[in-house]
Amino acid sequence: MLSVIVPFHNVEKYVGECLESIARQTLGDIEVICVDDGSTDGSAAVAAAMCAVDDRFRLVRQHNMGPGMARNVGVRLATRRYLAFVDGDDVVPRVAFAKMVASLESTGSDMACGNAKRLIGGRLKASWAHKDAFRVQRKRTHITRHPLLIRDRMVWNKVFRRSFWDELRLAFPDRMYEDHPVTMAAHVRAGSVDVLREVVYHWRQRDEAESSITQRKLEPDNLRDRLLSVCDASRILRGGAPRLAAAFDTDTLDVDMHVVAEAVAHHGDALPPDIVDLAVSYLDQVPLSGWLGLPFARRLLVHLLHTRQLDTLAKVFGEVESGAMQPLMRRAGPGRRWIAEHSRMPDHLAPLSGDLALTSRLLRLDWHEGRLHGEGRVSIGRFDAGAVGQVKLTIWLMERKSGARISLGHGTAFPTWSEIAWEDGSTALESGYHFAFALDPAALASHGPGHWELHVELRRPGLHLTGKIGGPRWAPPATPVPVRLRQLWLVPVRTFRGSWGIRLSRSNAVVRECHVHDDRLVISGELGRRGDGEPVLRLIRRHDAEEIYFPVAVGGKAFTARVAFAEIDDSKHEEACWNLVLDQGKVVSLVVETAARPEVEVRGRRFLVDRNEEGGLMIREMGAS
Repeated sequence: MLSVIVPFHNVEKYVGECLESIARQTLGDIEVICVDDGSTDGSAAVAAAMCAVDDRFRLVRQHNMGPGMARNVGVRLATRRYLAFVDGDDVVPRVAFAKMVASLESTGSDMACGNAKRLIGGRLKASWAHKDAFRVQRKRTHITRHPLLIRDRMVWNKVFRRSFWDELRLAFPDRMYEDHPVTMAAHVRAGSVDVLREVVYHWRQRDEAESSITQRKLEPDNLRDRLLSVCDASRILRGGAPRLAAAFDTDTLDVDMHVVAEAVAHHGDALPPDIVDLAVSYLDQVPLSGWLGLPFARRLLVHLLHTRQLDTLAKVFGEVESGAMQPLMRRAGPGRRWIAEHSRMPDHLAPLSGDLALTSRLLRLDWHEGRLHGEGRVSIGRFDAGAVGQVKLTIWLMERKSGARISLGHGTAFPTWSEIAWEDGSTALESGYHFAFALDPAALASHGPGHWELHVELRRPGLHLTGKIGGPRWAPPATPVPVRLRQLWLVPVRTFRGSWGIRLSRSNAVVRECHVHDDRLVISGELGRRGDGEPVLRLIRRHDAEEIYFPVAVGGKAFTARVAFAEIDDSKHEEACWNLVLDQGKVVSLVVETAARPEVEVRGRRFLVDRNEEGGLMIREMGAS
């Protein structure tokens, strides 16, 4: 039914897990061709051990010729109706091949592809290249009808019909990024493609210095091969699907050309000139529409690359990365057309569109005389708003589900510069507008449980922008304590992405105090009604729902729990967050009355106790000290 080709080179640390994930597939009718591409470590021995216990696996060995040549060897040896490819350091979810093959069997499409996630330090994260294209399932579609597939340039999240592969005479070139032109040709020339929303591949980010191709992106040989594959893919699209060329160009300028700009800043004069020549030859063919889809800062960097202003590019790259570049935005004639000014940017490349979005943050939020008072700043992207001038600002709360609104005030404001603090303790000057508001809890008294989000609107002739009020998640201010509102709690909250709001909620458990003693978090408070079960405190890790349990002592309505920080699973020095809930037969979310936010270091691991997006307790591990 399915031939799975696994090329590998010096991945002894990972190849066992990779092959085991293939062996465990629910699709049993498979052959697995492992191609050792000249490994000098124990990778081949690991593969040979799998072959010895599972006759579906076979091992082929060759001198180091690169992953493309290794894949071609595997294809020549494959005998089944379908083809799939897996890199030797990655992992395949158990039902992946069954899902894709079943889809092709039912639709007759030439290729099936599915969602992928990055595997980073044992944690799964969304893959930027796949999350949008695979958000919705689409059977018997095509890249011309689903242009987001332009970013789907990897070969490993797919199953190909072998007859289709042979008909197109597909083969991998002898270089890195070898799968991009092959995949693009398959997408363009397929009769139809099945797009599955299920995750079918875990794409590993390796943690050693001598790492994978995609992690060595600034190396000259890597860059050269990347650009050659970009040029090949561009020719395929322009020849077979010219309507997609503009979208491909915008994506390439945003991603690949930005990497070249970063390499110029990193290497300086040491970057081989033929790499710049390759980039410029590609950029020569990109029409204006491809440029204007880029954010202004990246557009400027790519323009400096295209015009070979390399010294200026290196300087501007540093300014963009640090947030120091804030060009003046101004009106360009009548209507809603705005441009940004920079001495090296020609006017025809200066229009702003997608850049015109609000960035807001709260600087103060606290209770005063029974009202919740807030102050903050709102800016228009990373632009100097001096020429925008006076605007009208409106602040309001909106309930997430019903859309009900409560006005918190409006007024006029003028742009000013202010020094803003970041999460890492650094500060930067920022152009923007000051706002303030006050919430009387009585305005929410007639409403039931719900989540109210804080919004801001900026308006002036030719400019109308709205957005949520947020800011960097771990930057000040701290979340204020909740207050009682009749039968509910009014809880100021902050989402994991940093957006502020108010939750109206019921709770059967209130935390009165939390502090650290003997490397333990001590939580004490009061229960409302006792449940049917013996109460326990559950720590639930946010990214994977891993759970840890700690006992709860109860006397009357009072409860106390102690969390030993040393017993919290080590997150391999990646940041991790654990939500705390009380379980007494059913889950009880905690309302936290204390303002305490204790920090502690235990055995070289740093922890912060904070509020989660529901107003309860959360433990954040911040990595090694």
